[in-house]
Formats: sequence, C-alpha cells, structure tokens
Amino acid sequence: MSTERNLIFSLLKLTQKTPTLTKHLKNDTNLPIETIYDILEKLQSENLLSMDNGIVKVSINDRLKLAVKAVTLGADIEYVSDQLCWQEFEEITAMALRNNNFTVYKNVRFKTPNRKWEIDVVGCKQPLTICIDCKHWTHTIAPTTLTKIANAQADRTKALTETLPNPKLQLECTKWKTVQFIPTILSLTQNSQKFHNNIPIVPILQLQNFLNQLPAYVHQLKTYPKMFSHINQTQ
Repeated sequence: MSTERNLIFSLLKLTQKTPTLTKHLKNDTNLPIETIYDILEKLQSENLLSMDNGIVKVSINDRLKLAVKAVTLGADIEYVSDQLCWQEFEEITAMALRNNNFTVYKNVRFKTPNRKWEIDVVGCKQPLTICIDCKHWTHTIAPTTLTKIANAQADRTKALTETLPNPKLQLECTKWKTVQFIPTILSLTQNSQKFHNNIPIVPILQLQNFLNQLPAYVHQLKTYPKMFSHINQTQ
C-alpha cells in the first residue's frame, strides 16, 4: 500500500504541468521498473491515468482523484495538497457545474461601498446560483476556523446578492425573476462537518452527488433570495 501511495505522490509531483515518463518515476521513487508498471497498469484500469510507450498522462480531473486516493492510502494531506494548485480545484469545479448545465463564472470580482470581494466560482442554473469557495486546505480545520470560513463565504454571497444587478457583472441569473443564492465551501477531502450554519461543505469528489441532490434539499440550506424586475424577462 505504501508503495502505491508513494508512486501516486510522485505522479502528482511530476504531472503538474506536463505528462511524465516511467523512467522519471523510477528515478523519483527508486522503485523497480516492474513494480512501477504493475501499479500504473492498476491505476489505468481504474481510469486514473493513461499510459502509452512509457508516457504517462494524467488529466486535471484524475489528478484530483489520485490526490484523494493518496490520502485514503495514508499520505499526509499537507504533502498531497502541496502538489495541487488552487486553479485545479477551480477548474474541476467549473467542469462539474458545466456538465450539469450550469452557466459558470470564475473569479467573480465586485465592489461594495466598503470593500472589494471575490468569489472563486459562481454557477447559475435557474432558479439556483451556487457561490463556491474552493479551499485548498493542507490540514484538518478546527471548528473555530471553519466558522470563520463559512461566515466569510456567507458574507461574500450576501454581498453579491445585494450588488446585483450590476452592469459590470453580466451574470445569467440576473435575467430571471427569482434566484436563490447558495454559499458553498468545496474541499479536497471530507471534513468532520458536512454543514456549518446550513452552509454545505462539500468534498470535491462528492460534488456531483451534491449537485444531483441540490434541488430536493435547497430548502434546508442557507440561501439568499433575490427578485429581479426586467422587461422581456425570462420566467
């Protein structure tokens, strides 16, 4: 198990920007090449990478799956997270939302009279708008810290709700009659709490399940409702 974990860690390190070669994995891990091929073939059978003529390719989506697998095999979450960048979290989040017919906006920046704000990912699918904070946590989060994180995301979502309609933010949801804005926290792995003050804390690999269940459970979540008035408004 530790051998597979170590190879996965090496994969994450060596595929951050480009594919890698099996010989580079051998140099990095000092594992026998036969062992490396055995593990790579196993991971390929699990659809976590592709391999051809000694070239190993790992997609952004699969890098996240490998990262979670490494943690479940006992790897230190801080070391694993160090091999991922925050853009990967945002991109896989955006991909999941688009695959579920959300209109997606990344790094949504806006101003209110007192300060500047930014929301990592905003997804709009009538009548819901999800406001996501992608947390690149490298360690277990204490309850007091989690409270601050959740409250901060609630504040961002509320501020966005209050600033709309905003001519500098051409969000799809402003075309609708009513909208429910939902503050959400996204993390690499499962936290001890799934909700904080009715704000969902979603592990990245459970995002699809969360999106599937969202319409049925949105009434149990913290939301910020908003009504818009337009000529030729979408109903």
